[in-house]
Amino acid sequence: MSVLTLRSDVPEMAALAGGKGQSLRLLAEAGFAVPPWAVIGLDVFDEHLRETGLDVRITTALQRVGAGDTGEAEAVADTIRGWIAASELTSATRLAIRDAYREVGEGAVAVRSSGADEDGPKHSFAGQFTTVLNVTSLAQVIDAVRECWASAFSARSLHYRLGHGLPPTSARVAVILQTMVVADKSGVLFTANPMTGTRGERVISAVFGLGEGLVSGAVDADTVVLDATNTVLDTVVGDKQERFDADPAAAGCRVTETAQGHLEVALSDAEISALGDLAGRVEHLCRAPQDVEWAIDNAGTLWVLQSRPITTLPDEPAGELGDPRRPDSELRIWDNSNIIESFRDITSPLTYSFARRVYQEVYAEYARTLKVPAEQQQQMQSWLPHLLGYFHGHVYYNLLNWYRLVRLSPLYGIGKQSLEISLGVEESLDAELAEQQHPYTCSSRGQAVRVTIRTRIAYFWQFLRVERTVKNFLRYFNRRQPAFDGIEYHLLPADQVFQRYQTLERTLVAKWGRVAILDSVIGISFGVLNVLTKRWLPDAPAWFGWAVSSPGTAIESIEPAHRIVQLARQVLEDPAMESVVRDTEPTEVYEALAAKGYRQFLDEVDAYISTYGYRSLDELKLEVPDLREDPAAFFVLLRNALAENAVHRDGGHDADEYLHQNLSWPRRWVYERIRGKVRRSLAARENLRFCRTRAFGTAKKMMRAIGTDLARSGALNSPTDVYYLSIDEIRGCFEATVIDPDLKSLVTARRAQETANREMTAPSRFTTRGAVHWLANLDDAGWRGLGKGTRDSAAPQTLSGIAASPGTARARALVVDAPGDVNGDILVTYRTDPGWVAALPSAAGLLIERGSPLTHVAIVARELGVPTVVQIKQLTHHVETGMHLYMDGGTGQIQILPDEVASTDHPST
Repeated sequence: MSVLTLRSDVPEMAALAGGKGQSLRLLAEAGFAVPPWAVIGLDVFDEHLRETGLDVRITTALQRVGAGDTGEAEAVADTIRGWIAASELTSATRLAIRDAYREVGEGAVAVRSSGADEDGPKHSFAGQFTTVLNVTSLAQVIDAVRECWASAFSARSLHYRLGHGLPPTSARVAVILQTMVVADKSGVLFTANPMTGTRGERVISAVFGLGEGLVSGAVDADTVVLDATNTVLDTVVGDKQERFDADPAAAGCRVTETAQGHLEVALSDAEISALGDLAGRVEHLCRAPQDVEWAIDNAGTLWVLQSRPITTLPDEPAGELGDPRRPDSELRIWDNSNIIESFRDITSPLTYSFARRVYQEVYAEYARTLKVPAEQQQQMQSWLPHLLGYFHGHVYYNLLNWYRLVRLSPLYGIGKQSLEISLGVEESLDAELAEQQHPYTCSSRGQAVRVTIRTRIAYFWQFLRVERTVKNFLRYFNRRQPAFDGIEYHLLPADQVFQRYQTLERTLVAKWGRVAILDSVIGISFGVLNVLTKRWLPDAPAWFGWAVSSPGTAIESIEPAHRIVQLARQVLEDPAMESVVRDTEPTEVYEALAAKGYRQFLDEVDAYISTYGYRSLDELKLEVPDLREDPAAFFVLLRNALAENAVHRDGGHDADEYLHQNLSWPRRWVYERIRGKVRRSLAARENLRFCRTRAFGTAKKMMRAIGTDLARSGALNSPTDVYYLSIDEIRGCFEATVIDPDLKSLVTARRAQETANREMTAPSRFTTRGAVHWLANLDDAGWRGLGKGTRDSAAPQTLSGIAASPGTARARALVVDAPGDVNGDILVTYRTDPGWVAALPSAAGLLIERGSPLTHVAIVARELGVPTVVQIKQLTHHVETGMHLYMDGGTGQIQILPDEVASTDHPST
C-alpha cells in the first residue's frame, strides 16, 4: 500500500496520488513554500473497499442513482457514508495511515481528499470532497481518512459526476495529510478573473485566520482585483467580524470575533504584491489559469496550500470579428424560482415592464436609505434596472444581480444562503462565483473603507429600528392608498389616469425602498437562528426549523382565509343556501341568492370583496381581473371552503414544547430573542406583501381605464390590447416618444408571439453569454421543442422535498394549475401564488414542485395547520389526479399509495 511523498517517482504519483496530490508535488518541486505533506494512495482506498466487501455493495447501491434524482442520491450517499464510517481497517491499512502521519511529523494536520479525476483540465470537483482541519492524533486521522473516502460518494459529488457524464462507480479518492499552517491570514487567489474571463487580471479573496471561514461562506471576505503589473484595479472590503482558527483544545476550528479592524483590508500592500507575483509564477508553472489556496503565517511566510485549474473559465476569444459566440462575454444566470409565485406562465409585457420598474425604484431607494454615496449609486444603475429578465413571455430573476443586492448588507455569507432559501433555488451559486459579485467598486482602498463604514452604520441603525420603520410605512400606506383606489378611473381620459399612475409610483411605490431592508433583516436573523439550532439543537427534526420561526396569526394576509371559512359555515347551516352555492354556476350564484332573499349574506360577501378583493389568483398580473372585477371567482373559493369541515389531517408539531424539552436557560433566553426577531420580521413582511397586492390592484384599475380610453380613441382595437404594451410605450402615447405609433400592428405581432410562446415549456434555470436571445443561448438552455411531457410509467413510489409545514395527511391527489373544487384533496401543483390562500382551509395538504418554505402560501399554510412540502423534484411529472397519497409535512416525505392499500388507515412504511 502506497504512501507517496516528494521522494516518490512521477509515474507512481500520477497513478496513485489523485489530482490534488500531483499538484502538490509539482509546486514543491518548483520551490514554492508548500507545507510538508504525504499522500495515502488510491490503492489504499481500493484495497480497503475490496477487503471489506464494500466495493460490491457500493456498486450495487449506485445503480439506483440517476441524473437529477436528488432524493435518491442523498439517500444512497447517507447509506454509503454509514458503511464506510463503520468499516474496520486492516492492519496494513492502519500501517499506511500511520506512516503517512509520521511523514508529516505527527502534529496538527489538515486531512484533504484527492480525487482520482479531481483538479483536472476539465473537471475540478471543487468543493465536492471533504477536508478535515486541525487533526491532532492518529485515531482522529483514521476517522478523518474515512470521512474523505466517504466523500467520494457524497450526494454533491455524485450529482457532479452524473452532470459531467462521469460514471458514479468510477469514484476513487486518495488522502493527503498536510501540516497545519497557523494562519494569520488566508484565502483564494485566481490567476485570471473567473467572472469576466480576463486573463490579465488576478483576483484575491482574503480573510483573517484560516480559510475555512471563506470556504464555508460564514465570513464575508475582502476582494482585491489586480492587473498583471500588480496595480490594484478594485478593492471591496468584506465584513470580517469573525475568524476561524485551529482550536488548541480539540480537533477542528474555533470561531472568535476579529480583534483587528474588520472594516480594513486584511492584506498589506506588500502582501497584495506578493500574491500578485505568486499568481504569475504558479500560472507559468501550470501552463493554465489557476485557483490557488494560500495562507500567511504569523512570521509573514506565504504558503501555497493547493492549486487547481479554473475549469469554469471561458475559453479565450477567437479574436475574429465574425465570431458570434464571444465565450468571454459576461455570464448571466436566469432562475424563475420564487418569481413564478407572482408571475406564473405567460406574463404580459405590461405586467413585466411594471414589475421591472417597481423593483428598480424600490432598490434604488434602498441604496439611498443605506447612505450609499452618489458615485456608487450611479454605478448601481448599470444593473438595478435589470433585476428581472423576460424570455418568451416568462419572467426570470437575473440572479447574479440579486447576489450583488444582498452584498449591500453585512454578513454576506449568511445573506446569500438566506437568499437561496427564500428564493427556493434548486442549486446554490458556486462559492467562487458568488464571491465575485459586488454592487459597486471604489477607486481606492481608502474610499472602500469609508464607504463600507458609512453603509454599515446606516444598515445597523435601520436594522435596530426596522419594526418602527415598517409600522410607520404601513400607517403611511393605509392613509394614502384609499385616495388612489377610490377614483372612477374609467370616467377619466387616459392621459389623466396616467398622471395619477405616476403619482402612485412617486407616492407609494418608490417609498417601499425604506422597508426593503426587512428582507435582509429576515435573512440575517433567520440565518443566525439556523446556526443556533444546529449548534444547540443538532437533533431537531426537519419540521422544527420552519415551525419555530412561524410569525403567528398577527398577519393581515391570513384574514381572507379565516373570513371565507366563516362565510362557508354560514352556508352549511342553511341547506337551501348550500344547494345554491354548490349546484349553480359561479357566474349566476349572486343573482340566485338575491332572488331567494339572502340579502344579509350577500352584504357580507360584498364586504369581503371590498376588503379582500385584491387577493386573488395571479393577483400581481395586471391582465388578470381580481375579485372586484370578477366577483364570480369568489364563489369558486366559497365552494372550496365548504369542504373545510370534512378535511382530515393529523396535527402538526409544537415548537414551543420541543424547545421546553430540549433547550434550557440561558440558551433558551438567547434563542427566544433571535426567534422573536425572525417571527416579527416575517409577520411584518407578510403585511407589507398585502399592501403590495393592494398597490398592484390599484394599478390594475388604472391600466384597464387607460386601455378603455385608448380603444375609444382608435389607438387600440380592444381595451385588453393595452396589456401587450410596455409602461414606456403607454407613456409614449402622451409624451410623443413612441417610435412607431401604429400600436395596432404592434399588438397584433405580440399576440401572435404569445400564441407561439404558449407552446413552449420554460426551463427553471439556465445561463447565457452575450446577446441572450441569439448565439444559440436559448437553444442550449432547452427552450426549443419542449413540451409538457407525460407521466413516467415507472414513477417512484416515494418522493421527497423540503418540509414546510408539519402534520400528516392521507387523501386523493388533485393536480392543478389553479385551485378549483378541492373537497379535502391534497393539492398538487407546480407553483402557487398568494391567491391560493382562500383554498387552503379545504385542502388536506399541499405539495409544491417549486417554491420555498418562506413563500407567502407556505407561511399561511403553517398558521392554518395545512401540511406542506415544497421543492419536490418532478412532482407534477410523477403524480396524477386521483392517485392516493400519504404526506408528512414534518419530514418532507410523500408516498404514492398502491390502490390495494389506498383505503387502509395508514400506509405501510
